[in-house]
Amino acid sequence: MRRKWWFVSSLTLCLCGIFMFIHTQAATQAEKVAIIAHRGASGYEPEHTMQSYLAAVQQKADYIELDLHMSKDQQLVAIHDYKVDRTTNGTGYVKQYTVKQLQRLNAGKGNKKAVIPTLEEIFLTFGNRTNYYIETKSPHEYPGMEKELLTLMAKYNIHTNHVIVQSFSPESLKTVHRYRPTMKLIQLIRSKQTNMLTDQQFRQIKTYANGIGPNANTLTKPYVQKARSYDLDVHPYTVNDEKQMRMLIEWGVTGMFTNYPDRLYNVLHNK
Repeated sequence: MRRKWWFVSSLTLCLCGIFMFIHTQAATQAEKVAIIAHRGASGYEPEHTMQSYLAAVQQKADYIELDLHMSKDQQLVAIHDYKVDRTTNGTGYVKQYTVKQLQRLNAGKGNKKAVIPTLEEIFLTFGNRTNYYIETKSPHEYPGMEKELLTLMAKYNIHTNHVIVQSFSPESLKTVHRYRPTMKLIQLIRSKQTNMLTDQQFRQIKTYANGIGPNANTLTKPYVQKARSYDLDVHPYTVNDEKQMRMLIEWGVTGMFTNYPDRLYNVLHNK
């Protein structure tokens, strides 16, 4: 009887130990997953507006994501599209407007009023109290945008460890790397190219970037594991479903873009 009791007790302790180890491992993995607020908390507020960024910070996002274009008077502004048509009450290309003209447009939705913010205004508002995940959009259209970004960072004393720069353009990332070798960089991967990178391409990316940004909907677990084997971060875009969030965490991603930062926060903290 004693031997049976000892066996059952030992088995119970062993199972508890295994459970605790798995739980600890899962918790540790979750702690390493960055919450990247896609265009701010854009599921709740108009994208790329101060309201959206403020909501993201309140929802405990690790990064607010900014897509950058340049105005006609060569100022960096936060807006996703080449044209203002979808997100404002205006029409035409961003680069055809001066900042003053852009900020006369309404970037809000419904009865909400909002303006297109400049990067300078964003840095002035948030300083080093949050982290920035900045995309250089179509840098071939805006020569010098990388240098202007770094100039504004210096002007507002934005620390390098508060910024990640991403781009679909390897040339743009290499330009940033040349000026700021310690800047964390992410190579965006187009949807059709997800899961298609070769070992040689992974090694090439590793020479200038710290990770990749693939499309979450075409991503596979083996691909995540392969990227991680090259010590590259994996930050898929854009994940709004909690079930998909949990799956990607289990796969080993190191960050996620989401329109709902609070959802990912709750998933990561088991709320």
